Amino acid sequence: MLESLSHVIVAVSDLEAATGDYRAILGREPSWRGEHPGAGTANTLFGLGNGYLELVAPIGEGIFGDGVRDHLDTRGEGLLGFALGCGDADAYTALLRERGLNASDPMEGSGRSGDRERFWRNIYLPTDQTRGVFLFAIEHRDGEVGLPPAVALGEDAASPHEFDHVVVMTRDPDACRSFYEEGLGLRMALDKTFEKFGSRLIFFRVGGVSIEIGASLSEAVDPDAPDHLWGLAYRVQDLAAARARMVAAGIDASEVRKGRKKGTVVCTVRRPTHGVATLLIGTDPESA
Repeated sequence: MLESLSHVIVAVSDLEAATGDYRAILGREPSWRGEHPGAGTANTLFGLGNGYLELVAPIGEGIFGDGVRDHLDTRGEGLLGFALGCGDADAYTALLRERGLNASDPMEGSGRSGDRERFWRNIYLPTDQTRGVFLFAIEHRDGEVGLPPAVALGEDAASPHEFDHVVVMTRDPDACRSFYEEGLGLRMALDKTFEKFGSRLIFFRVGGVSIEIGASLSEAVDPDAPDHLWGLAYRVQDLAAARARMVAAGIDASEVRKGRKKGTVVCTVRRPTHGVATLLIGTDPESA
C-alpha cells in the first residue's frame, strides 16, 4: 500500500536563511516556494529523484503553524517528521484501522506558490501510536504536477540527487520494528546487531529509500521513551566534487572518507544544516 518516502520535513525559524543554506548544501534551486493556505506555514521544497525535502516555517495562525512553532520552541530547528506516499488514501486508512491503528479520515490539503497549486490527502496517526514521531501517509492528488525537479546550479553529478535513508532512534527496537513492519506495513530488509559500532540497526525499504531504525547497545530498553528523528542521508554521484562545491559556498563539510557499507564513501555536512545530522554518500572510486 505504501509506495514511497514522499518527503522529509525540516522545521526552521528563518525560511529565507534555511532556503539559502540548503541551496548551497544540495547545489540545487528550489522546486517550490509557497504557503499552506489556512495552515499558518510557508515552505520551500527541493524535488529529488525519489522524494522531496520540505523546509517549513510558521507564518501565522493555523494548526500546522502552531505545531511547527511549538517544535521550534521546545526542540529548536531540525527534523520535524516525514510522509509516506500511498496510492489510495481510503484503502490505506482502512488497512491501518484493521491493524488497530487510529488513523484519521483522509484530510484534503493544498499548497500554493504564485498561480500554481498542489493538492493531496493526508492520513494522520496519533503520536502515541507512532512512538512519538510525527509521520503520516499522503496521497498526492496531482501526481506531483507543479513540483519540478530541483535543477542543479552546476554539474549535476556534484549535487545530491536522491534520498538514501532517514534515521529514527529508539530505546525499544523490538516495539519500533513491530510498528513499522506490522503496523505501517513496510518491508523489513535487515535487522542486525553491530557489536563493533555498539548499535542494533533495522532497515525498512520503500520506494528505493531506507528508513533506518537505530538503537544503542549501551542503553537499556525503555518502552516509555519516545522515538525521535535523528538524521538524513543523500546520494550523490561525485562526492569529491560535491564537497569541493560546498566548501567553496561556505558550507562546513568533513573530508571524504570510506563508508561503513562496502564500496561507498561518505562526507558529513556539519553546518549550517539547521539541526539535521546530514550525510552525503557516494561510490568509492577505488572499488570501481
